[in-house]
Amino acid sequence: MSFDEIIDRRGHLSSKWDMMEKNYGVAPDEGLAMWVADMDFKSADPIQKAVRDMLDHGVYGYIGDYRPYKAAISWWMLNRHGWRVEPEWVFTAHGLINGVGLTLETFTNPGDGIVLFTPVYHAFARIIKSAGRKVVECPLVLNDDKYEMDFAAYDAQMTGSEKMVILCSPHNPGGRLWTAGELRDLADFCKRHDLLLVSDEIHHDLVFNGAKHIPMPLAAPDIIDRLIMLTAPSKTFNIAGTHTGNVIIQDETLRARFAATMAAMGISPNNFGVAMTTAAYSTEGAAWADALVKYLDGNRKLFDEGINAIPGLKSMPMEATYLSWVDFSGTGMSREEYKSRVNKTAKIAVNYGSTFGKGGENYLRFNIGTPRTLIKEAIDRMQKAFGDLQ
Repeated sequence: MSFDEIIDRRGHLSSKWDMMEKNYGVAPDEGLAMWVADMDFKSADPIQKAVRDMLDHGVYGYIGDYRPYKAAISWWMLNRHGWRVEPEWVFTAHGLINGVGLTLETFTNPGDGIVLFTPVYHAFARIIKSAGRKVVECPLVLNDDKYEMDFAAYDAQMTGSEKMVILCSPHNPGGRLWTAGELRDLADFCKRHDLLLVSDEIHHDLVFNGAKHIPMPLAAPDIIDRLIMLTAPSKTFNIAGTHTGNVIIQDETLRARFAATMAAMGISPNNFGVAMTTAAYSTEGAAWADALVKYLDGNRKLFDEGINAIPGLKSMPMEATYLSWVDFSGTGMSREEYKSRVNKTAKIAVNYGSTFGKGGENYLRFNIGTPRTLIKEAIDRMQKAFGDLQ
């Protein structure tokens, strides 16, 4: 397939395109949707074939054999990430936010503190608060245009009421790939404060410049007894609408507790998610993912060049994901002014940095997972909207 193909998603119940007028005042017939983290590309051919095969069969009954599905997950993790995952470690949630909610329900109690390294994916704080837990923000430190964790400061913040850390790896919205050393330091922090670690690694396949994502169990195998891994094919293959994500737990004791929650809630995978994941995690899917990363890398370079040419704007160097984190503090404008220029003048719908927690206030997040023609259009609109700064 060609990633340059323009697919009109308007009128197809797309959250990204059909909800931007309600949320941002940007009409879909004249605006660009660069907020919700799904891409504007058709998914991989093996996934399309799997769905067509289901359609041709025409019966959508209960699944009785998950072995091919779990084998595909194990194959992908070993071949793409060097991480051995046994099928019995794998649970399937209705997306990773559901997975986070299930871990909160299983391993914490109302009122417990849940640590987030902010700014970070906004849905974490939302679901923590909805579950009656307390968000504990540990701000990331900006050093040489990249985020770093400051564990000395975080140690001083801990009160003993904290029970869990949620890590975003690779980091959303900053696009950071955490190093092995940083992950080991995090593991030590969790041990010092007796914290469970939930590692959301949903963007692990979308890595640039030949770099490698390091799964948490490989960086710190000594914390398996307090580690819950979250992965999904949804970002890589643009199938977020299946709401299919995996909670992977190696430790037997943690796994038994989580299995009890899953059983009590009657949660099991849906047919389409199983079929699409099995098809995605294949040699054909791997080739498509490689082509996608190459295309996204071109988008990244083009977008960074165009944005950084605007005085006062600066995009954070992106090592992973397809989400560009742009700092507007250099414009000297109020938040309302630069947001108005993006929404009302450029007519682009983006995520506001303040929703990502402390440290995100002067940023906007742009989704560059879209055909290059639209990236060029977005740059042109931004340069015109901020033309007086040229």
